[in-house]
Amino acid sequence: MATAMACGSLAGRHPRHPDLAVPQANGPRHGHLAGIEPAAASRDTPGMKTTLTLRLLASLALLFACTSVLAKPALWVVKDADTTIYLFGTVHLMPRDAGWHDAALEQALADSQTLYIELTDDDPANMAALVLRYGMDVAHPLSSQLSPAEAHRLDLLANKLGVPGGMQTLNVMRPWLAALTLAVTPLQKAGLDPEHGVDKQLKAQMSAAGKPVLGLETAERQIRFLADMPRPVELALLRSTMRDADMGSILFTELIDAWKAGDVDTIARIGNDDMRQHEPKLYQLLLVQRNEAWATKIATMLQQPGTTFIAVGAAHLAGPDSVQVQLRQLGVPVERLP
Repeated sequence: MATAMACGSLAGRHPRHPDLAVPQANGPRHGHLAGIEPAAASRDTPGMKTTLTLRLLASLALLFACTSVLAKPALWVVKDADTTIYLFGTVHLMPRDAGWHDAALEQALADSQTLYIELTDDDPANMAALVLRYGMDVAHPLSSQLSPAEAHRLDLLANKLGVPGGMQTLNVMRPWLAALTLAVTPLQKAGLDPEHGVDKQLKAQMSAAGKPVLGLETAERQIRFLADMPRPVELALLRSTMRDADMGSILFTELIDAWKAGDVDTIARIGNDDMRQHEPKLYQLLLVQRNEAWATKIATMLQQPGTTFIAVGAAHLAGPDSVQVQLRQLGVPVERLP
């Protein structure tokens, strides 16, 4: 399988797990999926799970620009006497001309001295090396880890969804990477691009203004959230993605509409609920543990004066275990801006 994985940042998201960015995997010209990204098969296969698919990773990017929603994404603020920290949910795959800026967001960005996003070390060379290290398993073909019926279903899906190289490409991948590849390939073929994702645009905007852009995590850490999963959990992610593959575009369309409208309840329903109910170990690993870590970091940041803008996958800022909930448990009040 032309495993030229020019992976992008964990910026494309698994349709069913938008909280994860998807490691991009490029064949000769394919590949990108953080919340994390997929490899070798799609143009950008990583990271805001139909079940698990739309959620990987606020997030794992969203769909068509055909939304008629007036853009007003949700924005929160944490502050004390001399510190202001804005919290903003992102989607990692977007159509080229999707408009989502509003006045409150622009003012918050203008006031902020520093931007934090999930990761910044997502250049193609670094991502390619990481995906090759953590996402490939030539010694254990994927088909040998599935039942004959599942392997047949995967073969059919690979061809139907347009995975470059089909089953031959997927067969040398770890289950987590195959899941992300299946999830993201059709979205990218529909015109979604991690280069137009919210994180990338915010990074470009703040960099152009001469403001520092820092990462909450590293690309290796994001990929290892997936690569270090127990194999049964990995396979559960793949099976969930296979089961929901035909729903990915529909869910992503609904998710991006909800994000643009600031509808946090719908983001939680699409991005978090199924994983929390049916894959609790994955939910703890990909959402809860990271949200707890980020909340602790934010609470510490309040000790330093200044204004900071933090942008993470939208699923991290929705639901009963969100970053905001974790902050309140630490005694830090969070306010949603009108």
